[in-house]
Amino acid sequence: MPGHEPRILLPASLDADAFYRRDPAARLIALSGRTMGTTWSAHLVAGTIPAERLQAAIQAELDQVVAEMSHWEAGSDLSRFNRAAPGSWHSLPSGFFAVLDTALEQAGATGGAFDPTIGALVDLWGFGAKPAPLVPPSEAAIAAALARTGWKGIEIDRHARRARQPGGVALDFSGIAKGYGVDRVTGCLRAHGIADYLIEVGGELSGAGIKTDGQPWWVDIEAPPGAGLPATRAALHGLSIATSGDYRRFFDHDGRRYAHSLDPRSGRPIGNGLASVAVLHAQCMIADALATALTVLGREAGLAHAAQHGIAALFVERTTSGFSESLSPALAAMAD
Repeated sequence: MPGHEPRILLPASLDADAFYRRDPAARLIALSGRTMGTTWSAHLVAGTIPAERLQAAIQAELDQVVAEMSHWEAGSDLSRFNRAAPGSWHSLPSGFFAVLDTALEQAGATGGAFDPTIGALVDLWGFGAKPAPLVPPSEAAIAAALARTGWKGIEIDRHARRARQPGGVALDFSGIAKGYGVDRVTGCLRAHGIADYLIEVGGELSGAGIKTDGQPWWVDIEAPPGAGLPATRAALHGLSIATSGDYRRFFDHDGRRYAHSLDPRSGRPIGNGLASVAVLHAQCMIADALATALTVLGREAGLAHAAQHGIAALFVERTTSGFSESLSPALAAMAD
């Protein structure tokens, strides 16, 4: 908002080595591409590694995420799992298993506000890969989709890295896969000896180290259109940001907006007044899942969960008088 200074968020600790390892000859390069139905971008402080090599390496990592976890690709590992026979066990690729394991952990921690088995509901409401009319479904259809939903029905065997399809359950990693993709790219860059970068996949970001001018990677947290709130600017120095918002995908019917943020417990789009939730965390995959879960929980329960677990989160709520913000204690501490 004009006339307002941005709120500045700083990480709890700084990597002092980032400032000592600065190479005056290092160059800042920008790369980009497409993945998961959206775009990715990377800003890197690189040495002698050719940009084309880094471009190819990043794209390969993200292509592997799609091959394993896309519910839009019929040949993906996830799609094959969703079609599998009831009671069958399936060995999973390491990335797929890591995402499923984390998703189930977050489902348990949030009382099912985050649920990776929400695929049938996503398709029913018209937000998935299957064509569907953009109208509210019937109560019977919602009940039928809910009967195919439930994270507790998924059994996993960590030792053998496999999972059991209970029958009819449709996994959907839309609330976590982009964040995982970001983490996967950061791992790739570190394997190439790059420690200073800003990575973005479909609006989820992660930054480490510093730019060539010695500054950290400053990023403004995404705000709902027309919110008119002062900017919140974070130094992504060993941090990731993920944002969930009701303005990204939705449809209107009979004067009411139905957002793509579904409550797995009720089988319906949320109606708790939250316009967006942004979460800062060291791992983008966890930030992604938490942003989704806190949005479903709503401001009051979401703030309580964030306070209990030390989660840095910014809530933006629609009210009759406009938009209002709420900061979790961990986020407020970053602004002190």
